[in-house]
Amino acid sequence: MHEIVVNLHMHTRYSDGSGTHKEIAQAAMQTGLDVVIVTDHNVLVQGVEGYYRNGPRRVLLLVGQEVHDQARIPQKNHLLIFNANRDVATFGYDPQRVVDTVREAEGMSFIAHPRDLAAPAFGEGDISWEAWDVSGYTGLELWNGLSEFKSYLNNKLQGIFYAYNPQFIGHGPYPEVLQKWDELTLEGKRIVAIGGSDAHAWPHSMGPLKRVIFPYEFHFKAVNTHVFTSEPLTGESATDRRLVYEAFQNGRCFVGYDLPASTKGFTFKAQGREKNAIMGDEIPAKGGVTLQIHLPEEAECKLIKDGVLLKEWKKQQNCTHITTEPGVYRVEVYRRYLGRKVGWIYSNPLYVR
Repeated sequence: MHEIVVNLHMHTRYSDGSGTHKEIAQAAMQTGLDVVIVTDHNVLVQGVEGYYRNGPRRVLLLVGQEVHDQARIPQKNHLLIFNANRDVATFGYDPQRVVDTVREAEGMSFIAHPRDLAAPAFGEGDISWEAWDVSGYTGLELWNGLSEFKSYLNNKLQGIFYAYNPQFIGHGPYPEVLQKWDELTLEGKRIVAIGGSDAHAWPHSMGPLKRVIFPYEFHFKAVNTHVFTSEPLTGESATDRRLVYEAFQNGRCFVGYDLPASTKGFTFKAQGREKNAIMGDEIPAKGGVTLQIHLPEEAECKLIKDGVLLKEWKKQQNCTHITTEPGVYRVEVYRRYLGRKVGWIYSNPLYVR
């Protein structure tokens, strides 16, 4: 498997972002990303997908959508759409129909910002996901960078502080979203977790103060989704597009908060009597399974089984656990950053059956 770094969920001038696709690609190359996935609101932009290059640097820019009911106030139930190859915004009034249409097109749908609280001081409403009766979607956005920012905006002074000090925002996914994800997987559903930036690069002014909230470059250094492809990227757009989306579909990815330190190099694997497995895979419990966790550097590591803490390691880089118990196993990793403990890595599950 080959690890690549993807930043997803961002907006351009085609919806409510400030940048162009080319500017986003340039920012991605400056920050060392491999892939970006642009998801403008209710529009599928044609003719911009592919590799962008600047000297020896390159980035693959892919285009999806963020679809929701534009007539609804507030506009809840947003879905991120990847690889559908068709505009599904006309079905935004019915999330189930969006999901079904995307599946028929062999695309993927992810619940965007499942918890997205209101920020009345800035006129921002609550746009959390509510349609939990919908079925058949691929996964959910476990950690959304902009939603987390909104949760701190109790007044304008806080808004000013975090606008100028965005490095203090990131703590981790909402606990309620982690809990909901565990509930869904315990019901037997395979729900792929991804991390999104929700980048807009909004120019904002308050009296004499002017600031971009937040530049694409900042988002691209923070909440990313690290994906494991079956082959290395080739530089050919169609081939690499397939490799990336195949990895997402299979849950071969983890959410990494790369601002404190790069999460590249994390692995979560299993060795069994009959087969080996990585995140997103199933493996038989018969004969015992050895779960192996490797961290990029020493940190606090938690092994979660069926939504409950099973084992914890402090200041470890390699962690091992042997089990014969079926269950849904995933990993959370924490580290210190700017004097506080923050979430660093959130793996997708291994399914021991």
